[in-house]
Amino acid sequence: MFDIGVTKLAIVGGIALIVIGPEKLPGLARTVGTLIGRARRYVADVKAEVSRSVELDDLKKLKETMDAASREVENSIQTSANAIESSWSPTPAPDTPSAPLPYYSMARPIKKHWRAKISATPHWYKARSGTRTKALSGAARVARFRLPKSSS
Repeated sequence: MFDIGVTKLAIVGGIALIVIGPEKLPGLARTVGTLIGRARRYVADVKAEVSRSVELDDLKKLKETMDAASREVENSIQTSANAIESSWSPTPAPDTPSAPLPYYSMARPIKKHWRAKISATPHWYKARSGTRTKALSGAARVARFRLPKSSS
């Protein structure tokens, strides 16, 4: 784009040294360098954003094709299931009684308390023998055995 060689840079540097002066030239060079760096970062960010938007468009197209394919597969499975269901429809004999529900049926849910801790020793035995069933903290134990305050 620009044909800048070493000789042209030397000429521009010499003119800048004469016009600006040797005291201000290093600060100006730093400022120009930071501005050029910011411009390059900005251009790189814009390029990255454009590439992300292009990739996003590609991903949207891919998603649409995958959705269409999944709908097509779902429809074909549904039609084949309907065909199988319509061809095979067993009818129970009118004189046979209905079969009992299996034990795993949802009509009678199984109650499992797998989180509950079940002790082997019954509670009535623990209460009779004086076994502690609940732990007390130190402060609660002191408060339990403290003499009551007399109202005098």
